[in-house]
Amino acid sequence: MPCIIHIDMDAFYASIEQRDNPKLRGKPVIVGGDPNQRGVVATCSYEARKFGIHSAMSSVRAKRKCPQGVFVRPRFDVYKRVSQQIREIFLYYTPIIEPLSLDEAYLDVSSLLPVRGSGNLIAKDIKQRIHRETGLTASAGVSYNKLLAKIGSDKDKPDGLFYISEKEGPDFVKSLRIREFFGIGPATEERLHAYGIYTGADLLTWTLDELQPIFGKSASFYYDAARAIDRRPVEAHRERKSVSVEDTFKQDLDKVDDMLAMLNKQCETLITDCARIGVVGKTVTLKVKFNDFSQVTRSISCASYFTASSELYSLIPQLLESARVKDLPIRLLGVAVSNLSTIDDANWRQQMPLL
Repeated sequence: MPCIIHIDMDAFYASIEQRDNPKLRGKPVIVGGDPNQRGVVATCSYEARKFGIHSAMSSVRAKRKCPQGVFVRPRFDVYKRVSQQIREIFLYYTPIIEPLSLDEAYLDVSSLLPVRGSGNLIAKDIKQRIHRETGLTASAGVSYNKLLAKIGSDKDKPDGLFYISEKEGPDFVKSLRIREFFGIGPATEERLHAYGIYTGADLLTWTLDELQPIFGKSASFYYDAARAIDRRPVEAHRERKSVSVEDTFKQDLDKVDDMLAMLNKQCETLITDCARIGVVGKTVTLKVKFNDFSQVTRSISCASYFTASSELYSLIPQLLESARVKDLPIRLLGVAVSNLSTIDDANWRQQMPLL
Protein backbone atom coordinates (compact mmCIF):
# COMPACT_ATOMS: atom_id res chain seq x y z
CA MET A 1 0.00 0.00 0.00
CA PRO A 2 1.43 3.43 -0.95
CA CYS A 3 2.10 5.88 1.86
CA ILE A 4 2.51 9.54 0.98
CA ILE A 5 3.29 12.33 3.44
CA HIS A 6 2.76 15.97 2.57
CA ILE A 7 4.78 18.28 4.81
CA ASP A 8 3.75 21.95 4.88
CA MET A 9 5.69 24.37 7.07
CA ASP A 10 3.51 26.64 9.21
CA ALA A 11 3.65 30.31 8.09
CA PHE A 12 7.21 29.57 7.00
CA TYR A 13 8.68 33.01 6.26
CA ALA A 14 6.89 34.72 9.15
CA SER A 15 7.81 31.93 11.57
CA ILE A 16 11.49 32.30 10.66
CA GLU A 17 11.27 36.05 11.30
CA GLN A 18 9.66 35.42 14.69
CA ARG A 19 12.23 32.77 15.52
CA ASP A 20 15.15 35.06 14.67
CA ASN A 21 13.70 38.17 16.32
CA PRO A 22 12.08 37.47 19.72
CA LYS A 23 10.46 40.93 19.66
CA LEU A 24 8.20 39.73 16.82
CA ARG A 25 6.86 36.70 18.67
CA GLY A 26 3.13 36.87 19.34
CA LYS A 27 2.76 39.85 17.00
CA PRO A 28 0.97 40.05 13.62
CA VAL A 29 3.99 39.78 11.31
CA ILE A 30 3.49 40.51 7.60
CA VAL A 31 6.30 39.52 5.24
CA GLY A 32 6.20 41.47 1.98
CA GLY A 33 6.10 44.90 0.45
CA ASP A 34 6.17 48.25 2.15
CA PRO A 35 2.57 49.31 2.89
CA ASN A 36 3.48 52.86 1.92
CA GLN A 37 4.40 51.71 -1.58
CA ARG A 38 2.97 49.36 -4.16
CA GLY A 39 3.51 45.77 -3.01
CA VAL A 40 1.89 42.53 -1.90
CA VAL A 41 1.99 40.18 1.07
CA ALA A 42 4.26 37.16 0.61
CA THR A 43 2.98 35.50 3.79
CA CYS A 44 2.03 36.41 7.33
CA SER A 45 1.98 34.97 10.85
CA TYR A 46 -1.08 33.29 12.33
CA GLU A 47 -1.58 36.35 14.51
CA ALA A 48 -1.99 38.43 11.33
CA ARG A 49 -4.27 35.88 9.66
CA LYS A 50 -6.85 36.49 12.37
CA PHE A 51 -7.37 39.90 10.74
CA GLY A 52 -8.14 38.33 7.35
CA ILE A 53 -4.69 38.90 5.86
CA HIS A 54 -3.38 36.38 3.34
CA SER A 55 -0.67 35.99 0.72
CA ALA A 56 -0.99 38.02 -2.51
CA MET A 57 -3.11 40.66 -0.73
CA SER A 58 -1.91 44.20 -1.39
CA SER A 59 0.23 45.60 1.39
CA VAL A 60 -1.95 48.72 1.54
CA ARG A 61 -5.06 46.63 2.16
CA ALA A 62 -3.23 44.51 4.73
CA LYS A 63 -2.23 47.67 6.60
CA ARG A 64 -5.86 48.84 6.63
CA LYS A 65 -7.04 45.51 8.01
CA CYS A 66 -4.31 45.35 10.63
CA PRO A 67 -2.81 48.77 11.45
CA GLN A 68 -0.70 47.23 14.22
CA GLY A 69 0.83 44.71 11.81
CA VAL A 70 4.64 44.58 11.66
CA PHE A 71 5.85 44.60 8.04
CA VAL A 72 9.12 42.75 7.42
CA ARG A 73 11.15 42.77 4.24
CA PRO A 74 11.67 39.19 2.90
CA ARG A 75 15.05 37.53 3.49
CA PHE A 76 15.00 34.87 0.79
CA ASP A 77 18.61 33.88 1.35
CA VAL A 78 17.69 32.85 4.93
CA TYR A 79 14.50 31.10 3.84
CA LYS A 80 16.42 29.08 1.25
CA ARG A 81 19.01 27.98 3.80
CA VAL A 82 16.33 26.80 6.23
CA SER A 83 14.49 25.06 3.37
CA GLN A 84 17.66 23.17 2.51
CA GLN A 85 18.08 22.21 6.16
CA ILE A 86 14.57 20.76 6.16
CA ARG A 87 15.25 18.92 2.91
CA GLU A 88 18.25 17.24 4.54
CA ILE A 89 15.90 16.01 7.25
CA PHE A 90 13.58 14.55 4.59
CA LEU A 91 16.51 12.75 2.96
CA TYR A 92 17.18 10.94 6.22
CA TYR A 93 13.84 9.18 5.70
CA THR A 94 13.49 8.80 1.94
CA PRO A 95 15.11 9.91 -1.34
CA ILE A 96 11.68 10.08 -2.99
CA ILE A 97 10.93 13.76 -2.35
CA GLU A 98 8.95 16.13 -4.57
CA PRO A 99 9.39 19.75 -3.44
CA LEU A 100 6.51 22.07 -4.32
CA SER A 101 8.12 25.22 -2.94
CA LEU A 102 10.58 26.27 -0.27
CA ASP A 103 8.09 25.32 2.44
CA GLU A 104 6.29 22.17 1.30
CA ALA A 105 7.00 18.78 -0.24
CA TYR A 106 5.62 15.31 -0.85
CA LEU A 107 7.50 12.31 0.55
CA ASP A 108 6.90 8.72 -0.54
CA VAL A 109 7.69 6.62 2.53
CA SER A 110 5.99 3.41 1.36
CA SER A 111 9.20 1.38 1.58
CA LEU A 112 9.77 2.48 5.19
CA LEU A 113 6.57 1.01 6.62
CA PRO A 114 7.94 -2.49 7.32
CA VAL A 115 10.85 -0.94 9.24
CA ARG A 116 9.43 2.18 10.88
CA GLY A 117 5.78 1.29 11.29
CA SER A 118 2.86 3.46 10.23
CA GLY A 119 2.96 6.63 8.15
CA ASN A 120 1.64 8.50 11.19
CA LEU A 121 4.68 7.50 13.24
CA ILE A 122 7.05 8.52 10.44
CA ALA A 123 5.31 11.89 9.98
CA LYS A 124 5.37 12.53 13.73
CA ASP A 125 9.09 11.75 13.82
CA ILE A 126 9.76 14.11 10.89
CA LYS A 127 7.79 16.92 12.53
CA GLN A 128 9.63 16.49 15.83
CA ARG A 129 13.00 16.50 14.12
CA ILE A 130 12.16 19.65 12.13
CA HIS A 131 11.19 21.40 15.34
CA ARG A 132 14.25 20.19 17.19
CA GLU A 133 16.70 21.24 14.46
CA THR A 134 15.08 24.45 13.17
CA GLY A 135 12.78 25.67 15.96
CA LEU A 136 9.88 25.70 13.47
CA THR A 137 6.64 23.74 13.30
CA ALA A 138 5.23 21.84 10.34
CA SER A 139 1.89 20.25 9.55
CA ALA A 140 1.62 16.84 7.90
CA GLY A 141 -0.98 15.01 5.88
CA VAL A 142 -0.63 11.24 5.58
CA SER A 143 -2.53 9.11 3.09
CA TYR A 144 -2.34 6.68 0.19
CA ASN A 145 -2.16 9.37 -2.53
CA LYS A 146 -0.96 12.93 -3.08
CA LEU A 147 -4.41 14.50 -3.29
CA LEU A 148 -5.47 13.36 0.17
CA ALA A 149 -2.06 13.91 1.76
CA LYS A 150 -2.03 17.55 0.66
CA ILE A 151 -5.60 18.19 1.80
CA GLY A 152 -4.79 16.48 5.10
CA SER A 153 -1.82 18.73 5.84
CA ASP A 154 -4.14 21.73 5.87
CA LYS A 155 -6.77 20.18 8.13
CA ASP A 156 -5.24 20.76 11.55
CA LYS A 157 -2.85 23.70 11.22
CA PRO A 158 -0.60 24.76 12.82
CA ASP A 159 1.56 21.85 13.99
CA GLY A 160 -1.05 19.34 12.83
CA LEU A 161 -0.98 15.72 11.73
CA PHE A 162 -3.96 14.32 9.81
CA TYR A 163 -4.28 10.75 8.49
CA ILE A 164 -6.74 9.49 5.87
CA SER A 165 -6.90 5.74 5.32
CA GLU A 166 -7.89 4.03 2.07
CA LYS A 167 -11.16 2.96 3.67
CA GLU A 168 -11.93 6.53 4.80
CA GLY A 169 -10.87 8.23 1.55
CA PRO A 170 -14.10 8.15 -0.51
CA ASP A 171 -16.34 9.36 2.34
CA PHE A 172 -13.76 11.96 3.35
CA VAL A 173 -13.73 13.41 -0.18
CA LYS A 174 -17.53 13.55 -0.27
CA SER A 175 -17.52 15.78 2.82
CA LEU A 176 -15.06 18.33 1.41
CA ARG A 177 -16.07 21.80 0.34
CA ILE A 178 -15.26 22.17 -3.35
CA ARG A 179 -12.67 24.88 -2.58
CA GLU A 180 -10.62 22.28 -0.66
CA PHE A 181 -9.85 20.34 -3.83
CA PHE A 182 -6.37 20.88 -5.23
CA GLY A 183 -6.22 23.69 -7.81
CA ILE A 184 -9.71 25.13 -7.32
CA GLY A 185 -9.49 28.86 -6.63
CA PRO A 186 -12.18 31.47 -5.92
CA ALA A 187 -13.19 32.01 -9.58
CA THR A 188 -13.56 28.29 -10.34
CA GLU A 189 -15.36 27.81 -7.03
CA GLU A 190 -17.94 30.43 -7.99
CA ARG A 191 -18.40 28.83 -11.38
CA LEU A 192 -18.92 25.41 -9.82
CA HIS A 193 -21.43 26.87 -7.36
CA ALA A 194 -23.39 28.15 -10.36
CA TYR A 195 -23.66 24.51 -11.48
CA GLY A 196 -24.81 23.44 -8.00
CA ILE A 197 -21.46 21.87 -7.11
CA TYR A 198 -20.64 22.80 -3.51
CA THR A 199 -19.06 19.62 -2.12
CA GLY A 200 -17.22 16.51 -3.14
CA ALA A 201 -20.53 14.64 -2.96
CA ASP A 202 -21.96 17.06 -5.55
CA LEU A 203 -18.93 16.61 -7.79
CA LEU A 204 -19.31 12.84 -7.58
CA THR A 205 -22.68 13.00 -9.38
CA TRP A 206 -21.15 14.49 -12.54
CA THR A 207 -19.92 12.37 -15.44
CA LEU A 208 -16.56 12.89 -17.11
CA ASP A 209 -18.26 14.26 -20.23
CA GLU A 210 -20.17 16.79 -18.12
CA LEU A 211 -17.00 17.96 -16.36
CA GLN A 212 -15.06 18.45 -19.60
CA PRO A 213 -16.46 21.93 -20.44
CA ILE A 214 -15.68 23.13 -16.91
CA PHE A 215 -12.19 21.72 -16.36
CA GLY A 216 -10.93 20.99 -19.89
CA LYS A 217 -7.84 18.76 -19.79
CA SER A 218 -8.08 18.51 -16.00
CA ALA A 219 -11.59 17.01 -16.08
CA SER A 220 -10.32 13.45 -15.62
CA PHE A 221 -8.29 14.51 -12.57
CA TYR A 222 -11.37 16.00 -10.87
CA TYR A 223 -13.52 13.04 -11.91
CA ASP A 224 -11.05 10.76 -10.14
CA ALA A 225 -10.59 13.17 -7.22
CA ALA A 226 -14.31 12.97 -6.43
CA ARG A 227 -13.70 9.23 -6.00
CA ALA A 228 -10.58 9.74 -3.83
CA ILE A 229 -8.37 8.53 -6.69
CA ASP A 230 -5.06 10.20 -7.57
CA ARG A 231 -2.63 8.26 -9.75
CA ARG A 232 0.16 10.84 -9.74
CA PRO A 233 3.44 9.46 -8.36
CA VAL A 234 5.79 11.41 -6.13
CA GLU A 235 8.31 12.69 -8.68
CA ALA A 236 11.68 12.76 -6.99
CA HIS A 237 13.50 14.52 -9.82
CA ARG A 238 10.74 16.77 -11.09
CA GLU A 239 12.09 19.92 -12.70
CA ARG A 240 9.73 22.85 -12.65
CA LYS A 241 9.31 24.36 -16.13
CA SER A 242 7.03 27.28 -15.31
CA VAL A 243 4.95 29.04 -12.67
CA SER A 244 1.50 30.23 -13.65
CA VAL A 245 -1.76 31.70 -12.46
CA GLU A 246 -5.07 31.86 -14.29
CA ASP A 247 -8.70 32.70 -13.63
CA THR A 248 -11.92 31.57 -15.32
CA PHE A 249 -14.55 34.27 -14.99
CA LYS A 250 -18.13 33.85 -13.85
CA GLN A 251 -19.04 36.50 -16.42
CA ASP A 252 -17.00 36.88 -19.60
CA LEU A 253 -14.88 40.03 -19.90
CA ASP A 254 -15.35 42.32 -22.88
CA LYS A 255 -13.63 45.51 -21.70
CA VAL A 256 -9.87 45.91 -22.05
CA ASP A 257 -9.61 47.89 -18.81
CA ASP A 258 -11.21 45.01 -16.88
CA MET A 259 -8.85 42.54 -18.54
CA LEU A 260 -5.79 44.63 -17.68
CA ALA A 261 -6.95 45.07 -14.08
CA MET A 262 -7.26 41.29 -13.68
CA LEU A 263 -3.88 40.69 -15.35
CA ASN A 264 -2.25 43.22 -13.04
CA LYS A 265 -3.51 41.28 -10.01
CA GLN A 266 -2.33 38.04 -11.58
CA CYS A 267 1.16 39.47 -12.07
CA GLU A 268 1.31 40.40 -8.40
CA THR A 269 0.22 36.90 -7.37
CA LEU A 270 2.67 35.31 -9.80
CA ILE A 271 5.76 37.18 -8.62
CA THR A 272 4.84 36.29 -5.02
CA ASP A 273 4.46 32.61 -5.97
CA CYS A 274 7.84 32.66 -7.75
CA ALA A 275 9.52 34.08 -4.66
CA ARG A 276 7.82 31.50 -2.42
CA ILE A 277 8.95 28.67 -4.67
CA GLY A 278 12.45 30.12 -4.97
CA VAL A 279 12.70 30.74 -8.72
CA VAL A 280 12.93 33.61 -11.19
CA GLY A 281 12.14 33.55 -14.90
CA LYS A 282 12.94 35.38 -18.14
CA THR A 283 9.87 34.56 -20.25
CA VAL A 284 6.30 35.74 -19.68
CA THR A 285 3.37 34.06 -21.43
CA LEU A 286 -0.18 35.37 -21.66
CA LYS A 287 -3.00 32.87 -22.10
CA VAL A 288 -6.38 34.00 -23.43
CA LYS A 289 -9.43 31.78 -23.82
CA PHE A 290 -12.43 33.23 -25.66
CA ASN A 291 -16.05 32.40 -24.94
CA ASP A 292 -16.11 30.03 -27.93
CA PHE A 293 -13.42 28.01 -26.03
CA SER A 294 -10.70 28.80 -28.57
CA GLN A 295 -7.37 29.66 -26.97
CA VAL A 296 -4.41 31.88 -27.86
CA THR A 297 -1.04 32.31 -26.13
CA ARG A 298 1.59 34.98 -26.64
CA SER A 299 5.09 35.16 -25.09
CA ILE A 300 7.97 37.58 -24.66
CA SER A 301 11.46 36.72 -23.39
CA CYS A 302 13.77 39.23 -21.74
CA ALA A 303 17.51 39.34 -21.11
CA SER A 304 17.11 39.73 -17.34
CA TYR A 305 14.99 37.90 -14.79
CA PHE A 306 11.66 39.27 -13.61
CA THR A 307 11.85 40.20 -9.93
CA ALA A 308 8.86 42.56 -9.59
CA SER A 309 5.23 42.43 -10.67
CA SER A 310 5.62 45.79 -12.39
CA GLU A 311 8.26 44.28 -14.68
CA LEU A 312 5.86 41.51 -15.68
CA TYR A 313 2.90 43.82 -16.09
CA SER A 314 4.81 46.27 -18.29
CA LEU A 315 4.74 43.62 -21.04
CA ILE A 316 1.10 42.62 -20.61
CA PRO A 317 -0.69 45.34 -22.67
CA GLN A 318 1.22 44.48 -25.85
CA LEU A 319 0.74 40.75 -25.27
CA LEU A 320 -3.00 41.25 -24.76
CA GLU A 321 -3.30 43.33 -27.91
CA SER A 322 -1.50 40.63 -29.89
CA ALA A 323 -3.57 37.83 -28.36
CA ARG A 324 -6.99 39.36 -29.05
CA VAL A 325 -7.28 37.85 -32.49
CA LYS A 326 -11.06 37.60 -32.19
CA ASP A 327 -13.60 40.22 -31.29
CA LEU A 328 -15.16 37.98 -28.67
CA PRO A 329 -15.59 38.20 -24.89
CA ILE A 330 -12.92 36.44 -22.84
CA ARG A 331 -13.71 33.68 -20.36
CA LEU A 332 -10.19 32.97 -19.05
CA LEU A 333 -6.96 34.90 -18.60
CA GLY A 334 -3.66 33.56 -17.33
CA VAL A 335 -0.04 34.61 -16.96
CA ALA A 336 2.95 32.29 -16.72
CA VAL A 337 6.68 32.76 -16.14
CA SER A 338 9.09 30.25 -17.67
CA ASN A 339 12.77 29.96 -18.65
CA LEU A 340 13.35 29.54 -14.93
CA SER A 341 16.38 29.56 -12.71
CA THR A 342 16.69 29.09 -8.98
CA ILE A 343 17.28 32.29 -7.08
CA ASP A 344 20.94 33.10 -6.66
CA ASP A 345 21.18 34.51 -3.15
CA ALA A 346 23.81 37.17 -3.79
CA ASN A 347 22.21 38.51 -6.97
CA TRP A 348 18.73 38.26 -5.50
CA ARG A 349 19.67 40.28 -2.44
CA GLN A 350 21.20 42.91 -4.69
CA GLN A 351 18.23 43.36 -7.00
CA MET A 352 15.24 42.11 -4.99
CA PRO A 353 12.73 44.97 -4.68
CA LEU A 354 9.97 45.19 -2.19
CA LEU A 355 7.33 42.77 -3.41
